[in-house]
Amino acid sequence: MKNIKIKLILLAITLLNFSGTSNRIDSKVDVVVIDPGHGGHDPGTMGKSSKEKEVVLKIALKLGKHIEESMPGVKVLFTRKTDKYIEFQDRADVANKNQADLFISIHANSIVGANAFGTETYVMGLHKDKNNFEVAKRENSVILMDENYKEKYEGFDPKSPESYILFSLNQSAYQENSLKFAQKVEGQFKNRLGRSSRGVKQAGFLVLWMTTTPSVLVETGFLSNGNEESFLTSEKGQDLIASGIYRAFKEYKTEIESIN
Repeated sequence: MKNIKIKLILLAITLLNFSGTSNRIDSKVDVVVIDPGHGGHDPGTMGKSSKEKEVVLKIALKLGKHIEESMPGVKVLFTRKTDKYIEFQDRADVANKNQADLFISIHANSIVGANAFGTETYVMGLHKDKNNFEVAKRENSVILMDENYKEKYEGFDPKSPESYILFSLNQSAYQENSLKFAQKVEGQFKNRLGRSSRGVKQAGFLVLWMTTTPSVLVETGFLSNGNEESFLTSEKGQDLIASGIYRAFKEYKTEIESIN
């Protein structure tokens, strides 16, 4: 455990220094990466008749289409456009290598045995709430499916609170803009779509930490809730969620470019 802690601290410092030298303060928001969570042999959360990987892919493709059709000056990239498993590092690489201005990871939630409902949008940060940690732990546990994950992620254990020590050293250059976009997403869900918003939250999501750009993870609803599952699996529900995120993106782009 001591060696793991040392590795985590050294890794965090290395990446902190690297990201600190590569920060870009752009006046334009012209490249967006859309990341449908899970895929392939990783189904994500499960509803009675649905799989997260399928629901979020449909929403992501609709979101991308909205942006491409209405904002031709914006380059839209996807981490996946088919039912394919993509490792965390590869998802982040799409954003980092293409110098993306925003990274949007789309997911669906689940709490078995509880009637939880509503949307929530996460930004990178240390969890201050047990429930936030449980969501991050579930999403981060996907790395256990990767080959040689122990070596690849330097001993990071998604189930161990001690492993999250590396997040405390993460630079916060993109925190403000991540929060801006997250607030706009939840605002759209609540005020325009009439969804129940559980708010903007912070937690240690590995995929957000690995991207060097403003990044959010959107939990579009609970597949464990029958009503929400019906909504999220319907064409209308997916259109509404995608259009809400699109409007949030349009507002965010306008605000960032007017400031700079």
